[in-house]
Amino acid sequence: MTIRVVLADDQPLVRSGLRVLMADTPDIQVVGEAATGTEALRLVGDVRPDVVVMDIRMPGMDGIEATRMITAGSTTTRVLILTTYEDDDYVYAALRSGASGFLVKNMDLDDILTAIRVVAAGDALIAPSVTRRLIEEFAARPEPTPRPRPVEGITEREREVLTLVGRGMSNSEIAAELWISVATAKAHVARLLSKLAARDRVHLVILAYEAGLVTPPR
Repeated sequence: MTIRVVLADDQPLVRSGLRVLMADTPDIQVVGEAATGTEALRLVGDVRPDVVVMDIRMPGMDGIEATRMITAGSTTTRVLILTTYEDDDYVYAALRSGASGFLVKNMDLDDILTAIRVVAAGDALIAPSVTRRLIEEFAARPEPTPRPRPVEGITEREREVLTLVGRGMSNSEIAAELWISVATAKAHVARLLSKLAARDRVHLVILAYEAGLVTPPR
């Protein structure tokens, strides 16, 4: 099955590099390119890609607003944010807008391909080597310090699991921390997704921060 991708970035060199990379990848096909959020939104409506690799800072409509509009629609298109860790303070807002994960521009190109496949398969990109740092740095700072929101309808064990998901732990790490099997940890995460009506694992991370279960280091 071919993964159909739209590249949205105002830097032609970035789009060109990704396009050349994907040209030699049988399971990924670039079906459109956009230099603004507005163009990305139009392309999603026209070509219905599986994944949009979305920059955040673009002229006119930025990637955050474009992501919000794409994920709010009826489309099944998923968004993978492409950003710069050192300079970008918008990671949390991007995740809240409905992005299924994010990349940093200094990642290896092979890792970008892997990330596209992960997101296209319906999973969230929570790479401990990258995501945990970004979550800890940005996830509790969308605006001034948010008031914790209650998380209702989950068990105490599920609350523990949600806290660990919020810390960026994988299912195997959660299992080791709580002395349970990986299958049990996976089942807890699945129940959390259902009970909290969360889109994916990234959304669970956001809910953990909004509930005050996890706070960034000071």
